[in-house]
Amino acid sequence: MHSLQFTAESPSNGMIERDFTVGDVPGVLWSPASGAVRAPLVLMGHGGGNHKKHPAMAGRAHRLVTGCGFHVAVIDAPGHGDRPRTEHDEQEIAALFEARAAGEPEGPIVVRYNAYLAEIAVPEWQATLDALQELPEIGADGPVGYFGINMGTAIGVPLVAIEPRITAAVFGQHWPDVLAEKAKRITIPIEFDMQWDDEHIPREAGLALFDAFASKEKTLHANAGRHKELPRFEADSAVRFFARHFGREVTLPA
Repeated sequence: MHSLQFTAESPSNGMIERDFTVGDVPGVLWSPASGAVRAPLVLMGHGGGNHKKHPAMAGRAHRLVTGCGFHVAVIDAPGHGDRPRTEHDEQEIAALFEARAAGEPEGPIVVRYNAYLAEIAVPEWQATLDALQELPEIGADGPVGYFGINMGTAIGVPLVAIEPRITAAVFGQHWPDVLAEKAKRITIPIEFDMQWDDEHIPREAGLALFDAFASKEKTLHANAGRHKELPRFEADSAVRFFARHFGREVTLPA
């Protein structure tokens, strides 16, 4: 088992930002500025082509940390951020760009590549969770959530399907092809985001993935707009979702 090693610490927009590694996997943990306060943990998966400190990740973390006092952790997915790309990564990325340039569907390539990344990333996330729960401010018995859109869903669904420590999750914007069977094993509360006019993921595909979750409590948020136009207010909705299920008060700016 790999232990967690902190490599840097600094204040960040009302939070404490701590870089860490678990084995050779780099990550970041954002925590309340008040210090080592015992609080729930939310794991966040970043999108394809992004990284652990992408503005979307930092922004969502800020809402979760300052709005509810949560701890938030993100790790770089394989071939992303501070992790080197393999020859396989380069081949899949090249295939994606070729399809895009030719006006061909990107879905089959993204689904295939994300499924490959998930096979590597799921055990990495489990090892990271093991290590994070050894910290006194998190602990082994506190609530754990997962928040991941796009590739974060492609990795998060198979993770949540086998990880009983995660008890609430926010997903969205992915195809059902390889995820639907795993989603059928998920019974925890789910919030699911989709774009009604998504140019990459057909409306029927998004609805099929939502329908596959076996959760008795699941909520669909369908917004008008294209793939990259997910409204920012959905981040606040996710904060309220986790606060509701983890018994926390919410303080968000207007």
